[in-house]
Formats: sequence, structure tokens, C-alpha cells
Amino acid sequence: MPGRLPPRLTCALVALLAVPSSQPQSRDVVNEPSAFPSPEILSYTVEWRLIFAGDAHLSLEPRKWNDKTEWEFNLEVQSGGLVSKLYKIDDKYQMTMEDRLCTTATSLDAMEGKRHREVKVTYDYSRGKASYVERDLVKNISKTAETEIPGCITDILGALYKLRTLRLEPGQSTQIPVSDGKKSVSARVEAQEREQIKTKVGTFNTVRYEAFVFNGVLFARKAQLQMWLSDDARSLPVQIRARMSFPVGSITFTLDKAEHP
Repeated sequence: MPGRLPPRLTCALVALLAVPSSQPQSRDVVNEPSAFPSPEILSYTVEWRLIFAGDAHLSLEPRKWNDKTEWEFNLEVQSGGLVSKLYKIDDKYQMTMEDRLCTTATSLDAMEGKRHREVKVTYDYSRGKASYVERDLVKNISKTAETEIPGCITDILGALYKLRTLRLEPGQSTQIPVSDGKKSVSARVEAQEREQIKTKVGTFNTVRYEAFVFNGVLFARKAQLQMWLSDDARSLPVQIRARMSFPVGSITFTLDKAEHP
């Protein structure tokens, strides 16, 4: 978290994937597995180099719109402890998806260090374009961009929900169309190993994934992004880790609580 992160990078750390099976998980977290997609609230502890760095909260809920179901996703990331004194972060991210889990709009209100930015992206499938608008609320500067998109695409966090509907086994991979409003790419995701992950709320059987969105694919920064998702119908993101170069290092999100209203 300390160090200057590129726009939307903090939100991008909470991303991706899925794989179901029949093994039950810790009853301390949720009483019964709920097949995805379904309403949920997920809470995480964030660590930076093994030091407590803050908290993250994700929520997903359906919305009725013109007799269709849309999904609304909200993410809040706040720094804490020593990290908050070094580099305070207070990010709020919202994203809407249509019933095929194609992203339709995103908005970010990011307070990071001395910076305060608003970023909005609209995905217009009738035009085949994504429009990006960023406003620096401190310097009162705006910039815009536009990129071509296919008939269905996700933002980096929407890929989490798109991929949670798939059944990837270790050794399999897939390509997902992803855009940040300025650039559109086909990002590769690999299912790698089955592993057990211990958390404060229990032990999970998971599948470890790696998403190739850094190193010039979607984000220029050199980094490795790995995710551990519960090996059941919920495909819960149990742990997410981004390994970055100096001075940032590793940032890890670990699941603290999962609710399915």
C-alpha cells in the first residue's frame, strides 16, 4: 500500500475466479453453500509484508431494471494501523453488470495519500465503445479516453463474477475479455493447484489461480496476481495475493467473514 499505486490498482487487487465441487467448508463462515451467483457480503483483512494494512468489504446484490436483473457490486478498501499513517487509503468502487455478467458501468472514488480522484467508465455495447473519465479533485484536472469493446466484457473486478460461473480444473486455463475503459485485452487465467488455506474463521479447501493482468497486459506494473478460491459451489475468494516489485512488495487479502443474505 505505501508507494504510489496506479489508478484503480488497489481495487484491482480484489479480483477473480472460481471452481466448484461438493466438499463442505467451515460452518463458522456460512451455514450452507449457495451456488453462485447469489447475494453476498465478504469481508477481508489486508496485510502488507505481513503487517496489518487495513480492511476490505465486498457486496453483491441483484437489482430489477426494466424487467431484467442487474447485479450491483460494491467494494470499500480502507487502510489501517501503521500503513494508514504512512499512506492513507479510502477507496469506494461500484460496478453494475447485466444478467450475462457483462459490465455496464463502474465508478471509483479514491482517496490515496494526498490524492483524491473520481473515475467513471461507461460500457456502451450499442456503440462497441467503453468511455473513461477521470477527475483529479485536488488539482481540478480531467482526462478522458475511449476503447473498442466486444459484445460482452468485464472490468477487472467483474472478471471475478464472470469466472466464478466456470468449472476450471487444475491445469486448465481460460481467456476473459477485460477492460479498464482505456484499454481492452483478453486476459489469461490459469487454475494451478488444490491447496488448503487456514484463516481466522476456518480451514478451506481451495484451488489456486493465477491471473495474467499485470506486466503490460492490462496494467503496466510488474507483478504476480494469485487467488485461492473455495472448492465448492460458492467459489468464495478466500485469499488474494499480489506480489509486486520494490517498494510495494506483497499485499494479501484474507477472508474474515462471508454472509449470504
